Amino acid sequence: MAAEGGGSELTLRLQERARLHIRNNAVEQALQVLRNRIDQFGVAEPTIQAQGDDEIVVQLPGVQDPQRAKDLIGRTALLEFRLVAEGPNVGTPERPGPGVEVFPGIAEGGQRRRYLVEKRPVMGGDVITDASVRRDIDGYYVNFVLDQRGTTLFGDATTRNVGRGLAILLDGQVQSAPNIREPITGGHGQISGRFSVEEAQDLANVLRNGALPAPLELREERTVGPSLGRDSIRQGRLSFVVGVSFVVLFMMMYYRGGGMIADAAVAVNVLMLLALFAIFGFTLTLPGIAGLVLTVGMAVDANVLVLERVREELRGGKGARAALDAGYDRAWTAIVDTHVTTFGSGLILFQFGTGPVRGFAVILCLGIITSLVTAVFFTRLVYDWMAAGRRVDTVSV
Repeated sequence: MAAEGGGSELTLRLQERARLHIRNNAVEQALQVLRNRIDQFGVAEPTIQAQGDDEIVVQLPGVQDPQRAKDLIGRTALLEFRLVAEGPNVGTPERPGPGVEVFPGIAEGGQRRRYLVEKRPVMGGDVITDASVRRDIDGYYVNFVLDQRGTTLFGDATTRNVGRGLAILLDGQVQSAPNIREPITGGHGQISGRFSVEEAQDLANVLRNGALPAPLELREERTVGPSLGRDSIRQGRLSFVVGVSFVVLFMMMYYRGGGMIADAAVAVNVLMLLALFAIFGFTLTLPGIAGLVLTVGMAVDANVLVLERVREELRGGKGARAALDAGYDRAWTAIVDTHVTTFGSGLILFQFGTGPVRGFAVILCLGIITSLVTAVFFTRLVYDWMAAGRRVDTVSV
């Protein structure tokens, strides 16, 4: 920084530690913003993670419109509200006056109007707390809600400038510049620009989740063909079928009648999980299949605990009914302990994991609940039904 009269020069330079701190914070903030945007975009089990010092890897399985996804990810979403410049010193778009900047507007009919606006913004997009899509006779628009500070700024600015134009800029482009007809003190407003429903949804998405701390540059793009995905899913299904088949055969051969009841409980468990998938709209991916296989293992493990306790009681000379009662009572504590600790592990994976890890954690936690229901209550219900109204001398375990 040099003085006009030829004075001394002053150079300011950030310390390395401060520079690294700013860069790391920018990466973390960008990761959070992208996660929020993509979650609302509706992608099943996305992967969003930092790579190196200044790169972010984004994997979006099953996206049907890659260009829309890229536009949503790369949009900085820097929102500003500026007054349209007025007065004799405004200048022209070619030569703007002091304190005035020129920004392009949305192209309409092949024409793109340029706006002269004041350099000093009224407020930024950081005061927006919510944004939603609305529709009127002219098409779709975005309605936004301001926080307390934004409500005060917006109310003061519109009160002092009734009759002037207020330009709404998003990433350096004027979305609309309506005239202020009256003071707006309610803490909400709208952005119109002849949006399609997808454009309005994406704009509301980025406004709700905030602006990126810095622009993103697309360095590499890869597309995995559907044939590779189909092969992976086919192999995952095959592993599930083979694994479950071995478990079913082992239970039938080793525990005989008790094993058949345990196999029925496993089948009910899988059906309950699939029903939950349908209710919540989950997508069954490879991590989901892995979680499903683990759930089957947990369900079988609980049944093994019960059957082994029943065997011990029968060897001790107890009758069938007493052996069943004692076996379930003794196994209950161990079953609850294992299920609770595994459920806690699933919650930790969901909290700190991303993408496929979180999908696996969701399936695991749901499977813990269903296996607890089927392995204890369902099988006990079957034994009680078999013993109802008849004398039971032995249990096939």
